[in-house]
Amino acid sequence: MTTPRPRLILASASPRRREILGQLGVAFAVVVADVTEHEEESTDPRVMVAHNAALKADHVAALHPEAIVLGADTTVFIDNSALNKPGDGVEARAMLRRLSGRTHTVFTGLAVRCRATGLKLDEGVASEVTFKVLDEPAIEAYLARVHTLDKAGGYGIQEHPELIVAGYRGSLSNIIGLPQETTKQILTRCGLLP
Repeated sequence: MTTPRPRLILASASPRRREILGQLGVAFAVVVADVTEHEEESTDPRVMVAHNAALKADHVAALHPEAIVLGADTTVFIDNSALNKPGDGVEARAMLRRLSGRTHTVFTGLAVRCRATGLKLDEGVASEVTFKVLDEPAIEAYLARVHTLDKAGGYGIQEHPELIVAGYRGSLSNIIGLPQETTKQILTRCGLLP
């Protein structure tokens, strides 16, 4: 008799994370963590995303102690400060102006928890994105096509990148919101993937 594989829960409301995790072929449920994320711009972004990922994973793991819970948090980092989700169109425009013609870093923190087994894993992944030089018409053209208020840095690399992105280095799925390669390695270590 084989022991059943532990249930995996994604502690995230992000449709992009759901899609990326789904591509790995592992069954999972989604439980959104009812927590207040730390989003202070002056906090080291690696510390901030690690904290928020752990906060989400710990919260959901407490509710589902037998499950393996994956929490993730992503932010954009430039000039020693984090660009989280813009509050409105004015802030989104300001973020795109700031990123214009420059290279920035995208950080994702991953936290995996299982209360029943004491499992506690934390990882961080960084990628770099270089923007084209954006004039005001280019910014308006991008914002007319892409809803950016739910995206760190005010943009989504998976939507009309030809309008804003000159290039990137590292994991594309990390820039979108969940580093697939690292997630796959973690889930394999946890026995959820062969």
